[in-house]
Amino acid sequence: MTELRERASGLEGRLAELEAFFDVESLREESRTLSEEMSQPGFWDDPEQAKEVSSRSSRVEGRLKLMEDLRGRLTDSGEILALADEDKDLLSEVEDELELVERVLEEQEVARLFSGEYDEGDAILSINPGEGGVDSQDWAEMLTRMYRRWVERRGFDLEVIEYTEGEEAGIKSATFNIGGEHAFGLLSAERGVHRLVRISPFDARGRRHTSFASVAVAPVVGDAVEVEIEDKDLKIDTYRASGAGGQHVNKTDSAVRITHLPTGIVVQCQNERSQHQNREVAMKVLRSRLFVLEREKREQEITAQSGEKAEVGFGSQIRSYVLHPYKLVKDLRTSEETGNIDRVLDGDLDAFIYAYLKCRAVA
Repeated sequence: MTELRERASGLEGRLAELEAFFDVESLREESRTLSEEMSQPGFWDDPEQAKEVSSRSSRVEGRLKLMEDLRGRLTDSGEILALADEDKDLLSEVEDELELVERVLEEQEVARLFSGEYDEGDAILSINPGEGGVDSQDWAEMLTRMYRRWVERRGFDLEVIEYTEGEEAGIKSATFNIGGEHAFGLLSAERGVHRLVRISPFDARGRRHTSFASVAVAPVVGDAVEVEIEDKDLKIDTYRASGAGGQHVNKTDSAVRITHLPTGIVVQCQNERSQHQNREVAMKVLRSRLFVLEREKREQEITAQSGEKAEVGFGSQIRSYVLHPYKLVKDLRTSEETGNIDRVLDGDLDAFIYAYLKCRAVA
């Protein structure tokens, strides 16, 4: 029982530090301000601005609710511990509560690792197969499922921007808008090339194949952010969006593919009802991708001028997933690894994400 009391006391201290870090009183004041703004007549006259405000309000409310819930659980645990002298069966209940509080605290403490302007906001996640034909397309689809499951585990929102299936199996490309607290900050740890080693299910001779797929992550940036895009630099193609069949198959060339000629970046959107809407969303994705590219260039220039070795950015291999001749997932940047590859492919990515963020914070 003494150990549980010490554990509860330690968690109290960590929660107090977290409340100070997030400045709970300021959050309460911001919540009141946002609530008043949302109740004003004409609030929805500007849908984009209204969406940003309501999204921020949801995040602030969610943060406050979470802090209050943790505080309540620790208070209840203390009260139960006081009764445990007479009823030892209550100790297991306290232990379960403290484990839950500790797990949530660890997740929230990761927020201290974020320092970027857009880390708190939403993310645009794009997945593309590398060379290797159908094996790489299948691997890209496996990664897509992995990130979908990760989104579900965290309770985030996922909106499909574009999803193009391969002719035989897998996917040619997929792009999603991921909404949730620190979505971009967390997913930025996943940017790069992911490598799979396995016995190919598409090889009649049962040989081992290595497949690659790239993951691009960009923040959702508003119109206020200046990204120079000239019409002469764009190649815009329209095509008929593929679907599952029946009423979901597009009867017109409403899907849009935009190629930014100077950089070679290709973005697509096929999920909206009209060509005009798809073009708007595709341009939004392009702006975000170009923003990230420009920021990475500036960071590389700064590190080069200071004489430091620049970190290899997007396009570098970051993680290996081996299914044969043994099972292992290993992050090449942090050396974080696990033999439970099935759990990772089912969306349990937080250990890898947190390890990268911690390494980045002390670099």
